[in-house]
Amino acid sequence: MVFRKLPGVSASGMGLRLSQKFVFLLFLSGLVTLCFGALFFLPDSVRLKRIFLSKTESQPVTVGSENDVREHLKKGAKDPEHLRGITSAKGETSTKLKALSRKPSVTNEAKTDKKDAGGEALEDMMLSRSKTESASKDEKVTSSSNQGANTDTSFDYNKFKKCLLKPPLGIEHGKPSDPQTLQRREKVKECDVWHCKSLYPLVLTVLCPVCFAGGLRGASIVDSLDTLYIMGLMDEYNDAKEWVETSLDLNSNGEASLFEVNIRYVGGLLSAYYLTGEEMFKRKVMVLGEKLLPAFNTPTGIPRGVINLGSWGWASAGSSILAEFGTLHLEFVHLSELSNNGIYTEKVMNIRKLLNKIEKPHGLYPNFLSPVSGNWVQHHVSIGGLGDSFYEYLIKSYLMSDKTDEEAKKMYYSALEAIEANLVQKSPGGLTYMAEWRGGILDHKMGHLACFSGGMVVIGADDGAPEKRQHYLDLAAEITHTCHESYSRSATKLGPEAFRFDGGAEATATRLSDRYYILRPEVIESYMYMWRLTHDPKYREWGWEAVEALEKHCRVEAGFSGIRDVYAQTVSHDNMQQSFFLSETLKYLYLLFSDDDLLPLEDWVFNTEAHPLPVVRKSCLQGEGGTHDKTTSE
Repeated sequence: MVFRKLPGVSASGMGLRLSQKFVFLLFLSGLVTLCFGALFFLPDSVRLKRIFLSKTESQPVTVGSENDVREHLKKGAKDPEHLRGITSAKGETSTKLKALSRKPSVTNEAKTDKKDAGGEALEDMMLSRSKTESASKDEKVTSSSNQGANTDTSFDYNKFKKCLLKPPLGIEHGKPSDPQTLQRREKVKECDVWHCKSLYPLVLTVLCPVCFAGGLRGASIVDSLDTLYIMGLMDEYNDAKEWVETSLDLNSNGEASLFEVNIRYVGGLLSAYYLTGEEMFKRKVMVLGEKLLPAFNTPTGIPRGVINLGSWGWASAGSSILAEFGTLHLEFVHLSELSNNGIYTEKVMNIRKLLNKIEKPHGLYPNFLSPVSGNWVQHHVSIGGLGDSFYEYLIKSYLMSDKTDEEAKKMYYSALEAIEANLVQKSPGGLTYMAEWRGGILDHKMGHLACFSGGMVVIGADDGAPEKRQHYLDLAAEITHTCHESYSRSATKLGPEAFRFDGGAEATATRLSDRYYILRPEVIESYMYMWRLTHDPKYREWGWEAVEALEKHCRVEAGFSGIRDVYAQTVSHDNMQQSFFLSETLKYLYLLFSDDDLLPLEDWVFNTEAHPLPVVRKSCLQGEGGTHDKTTSE
């Protein structure tokens, strides 16, 4: 007997002293707490899932049958992916993310491969080409899976084009009539041409097979597809398209950020399909979309932040982030449109149901939520990192639905009212800014990421209460002005990662850790929207200031690089070119200096990675089609 080996236990009796009983019970309770706590605080393991999770949660949800899943796992469609940033000539790659919460994992294999990019990378590229046939088979499986769920899976691309009000690329690709504006647009295009001519051979042959972001490879290529097409850079676009067709690995076996995969890959492939009609993009995105579904296998339906594309399962048991699970709606609605399968829309609508049901402090949405309990984990609210694109997707969901999604509209304006009441502040110098909220205490800091909000407020100005239209226009202009001030008050005329409004500081970074600039697009994004909806020429002037600053301080031998201190007279480069520089920063600048008929806002909504997605006109798509403006492109 165990007790007989313990000191203080009599041979004749099994009794313990009171103090020993207390210690023993403490030990047992601690052991039990550790065992059960491991499920939520330690990395997942298959054994833990089998023991503690229900069958419905531990098994991946797929669109098709069990046989379809087995076929996917057998064939293992191989295609390589993900360049979060193309960089210096040394081939250094970036894993910095658009938001503080956006941290796609970089596998050990990726880290090892980077040491020998010239040799193993080329070999990987050659091997990936031999796997194209397997990938195409995988895509056929997904197609049959969708057919099993719904008999009519055809998406009529020609009818879709007839339902657009205007040609996507305008009459002359949005060519402005003003010579100065045209010259400035060509300068922006030159940035991308120069980048492509000097760097694309390196990207396609060396960097792509070893560069990761979000668990997949080739981010910069997928992210830049629509930018290249919109700018008319067809040689570079065709090179990128070929890489996607032959080398994009949708079965990368490793952890991937659901958020990053969705906004970059799903968004980029959807955009490329809608703009070009290339069926290959559609096939790829449907394979990828189906692989994201297991992330939603939680007690609440709130998806996990990290998934494993190779094993068709989720890989994270931590808290879910508002800006991640709240930034799926646009892409998932379009996945349902293309597949004629409502499961994708159902998943994102379930998120809304939960958010509408739970209590929100002062009407605000905190940044962290438990996917297990459905409760807020803490009360930190931010319109910048961790929260930003959730609010953006509410108003854009309404606009993308052809203004029929009344629930999204109600949620957006209720959230905006709470933001104005609790977060919007005015500095002593008259600058309007968005503070952060930490359990009822304001932190007078505004991140660069929050500067998208000027554009967000202005695109929703027309659809709020009529008496508030001018107020929203003014609020959008004030926020955009504040963000411009954060640029103009630095030595480089580029903005810091975050700037403060306390201790006598206004729109300046007071901490060394906030002084860097990584080619972020949010300020330029707001310039573009403000120009489109007000035609105030100052926004084009501010955009040109940014182009000149980028050219002067960020251009390097092999592309464009972030800088470590925007206040330094002599800049120090971080040797990282983020993929959002191609998908967002350059695209928004190009649109800023183009006519409004290039990707008109009546027809297109941009996801948070600036990939244009079309407005869904159900009545037109389900009817005869072609009931709109006859100027639609053929």
